[in-house]
Formats: sequence, structure tokens, C-alpha cells
Amino acid sequence: MLEINDNEIHAIGSVLNDNSRPLKERFRALFTLKNIGGAKAIELIHMCFKDDSALLKHELAYCLGQMQDSSAVSILVKVLEDVTQEPMVRHEAGEALGAIGDVNVIPVLKRYSEDNVPEVAETCQLALRRLQWLKSNDPLTTSQNSPYMSVDPAPPTEIRDVKKLKDILLNEDIPLFERYRAMFSLRNIHTPESILALCEGLKAGSALFRHEVAFVLGQIQEEITVPYLQSSLENEKENEMVRHECAEALGSIATPECFNILKKYLDDNKRVVRESCIIALDMCEYTNSSEFQYADTLQKVAV
Repeated sequence: MLEINDNEIHAIGSVLNDNSRPLKERFRALFTLKNIGGAKAIELIHMCFKDDSALLKHELAYCLGQMQDSSAVSILVKVLEDVTQEPMVRHEAGEALGAIGDVNVIPVLKRYSEDNVPEVAETCQLALRRLQWLKSNDPLTTSQNSPYMSVDPAPPTEIRDVKKLKDILLNEDIPLFERYRAMFSLRNIHTPESILALCEGLKAGSALFRHEVAFVLGQIQEEITVPYLQSSLENEKENEMVRHECAEALGSIATPECFNILKKYLDDNKRVVRESCIIALDMCEYTNSSEFQYADTLQKVAV
């Protein structure tokens, strides 16, 4: 948790909640609040759910989940229950509830595991399975820590055979939770073979599944994934959740080729894709600058 006083936290929150500020500045402010943590940061993030950017609200929910603070549960439940919110926002609220790991949300997740929106229903099903897994496994003896410092929607499996993991990943008859477990195992193995297996997942399964594959490829940050991510971003028939995640993954990889790809979609007809490219290009710039960490630079815009 960052050491920072209340006035500085409020200044950062003011940037996040000011829709006249460039989106990239608001994102930096958000991730600074995430790193600060605590009740005041959560309150300032909560205030921003009134914004009209689905991408930003989705990221608000993601950050609340990654903070793993139970005081955010009621906020996320309201977002999940609000059917006027965009599907990608409600989905992220459901995933965040699973990430926090509070078993009191099980009845809510059960209710929305049958939601009319497939992405929301599948997310809540996964969150329920994660909570069940947490209840039945001793955290002291079962490692669930991600080498990427993220709280994942499913733990990696114990399988280490890449071919077996790939078969599970791409088999749509296998429960989604098990396919996610294979996904995170392939990510953690991090060999060319396992990475290319993941890339095949961009053409398989539901939109939710494909979007998670893209997210994982962004964590891996390997140049061999660029053609696959580019193909999905360029496909205007692809779900916007998937395209958005591909754009942000390219921003994480941050090669000159990624920069050029992203610039082409700054005027895309889908707002969430346009905005994702803005954020991804900002990530590219920071990755290739002298700044040590993207999130560490965020306070400079706010205070």
C-alpha cells in the first residue's frame, strides 16, 4: 500500500472523476488508487461508476476485485445487479466478486449465473467455482499465487504437459472453469509451445473465453503473439470485449509494430475499441520511456 495523505488521495480521485480529463490520465489515477488501497480509495473509485465510458467502468470493477477488500463487495453487487450497465461492466463486477473471495456473495452469484447476458452468466459461474475451490483447498498448502501479481478467476491446474493442457483449453465440452485452469497453467509454463497453444484459444469458445485468452497474452508480453492479437483486433465481427482486450494486450507488448497496429484503430466504430487503443498507446509510450512502472507514474498527473 502506498504511503500518501488524504489530500493527495482526493487529488488523485478528482482526476479519476473528471470526465474533461484525457482518458489516459484518468486510467493512471485509477491504478494509483488501486495501489494505495483502503476505504478512501474505494470510495473515490465507487463515485466513478456514473461515468459513460464502459471501458473505464469495467476497469473500475477490475481494480476493486484486485484490491481484494470486502468493503467493495456491496458496490460490485449493485453494479452486477444493474441491468442498465453494459455487459462488460457487469461481467467485470461478477469476476471481481469472485476475486475478493467473500462467500457471502454466493447467493448473488448463483442468481446471476443464469443471467440473460452470456458473458455475465458465464462469469458468475466461474466466480462460484472459484469460491468453491477456495473453500475446499487449504491456501497454506495449495499455491494459487500468480507470477503476474494478479488475482486470477481460476487457479492453475497441476498438469504440466502442454499437449494435455492445450487439449483441455480447446475442448468446449469440458467445463469452462477447467479450461480456465488450463489457460493459467499454460501462461505460467511460458514456453513458445504453451504460448502458441494459448494463441489458438483466440479462435475458440465463447466471447468471455476469448477475451480472457487475450488478457493472458497481454500478461505474457511475448512478440510471437502479436499476429494473433492483431487478427482478432482487426476482425470487426469479433465481440468488442475481445477486441478491446487484444488492443490492451498489444499495448502491453509495446513493440513498434504494436504501436502502428493500435494507431489504425483510434477511429474504430466501437467506442470501447477506440478507447482501448488510446490506453494501449499510452502503455506503449510508458513501456518505452525511462519510467520504471506504468502505475508508479500515475501520481504525477494527479498531485
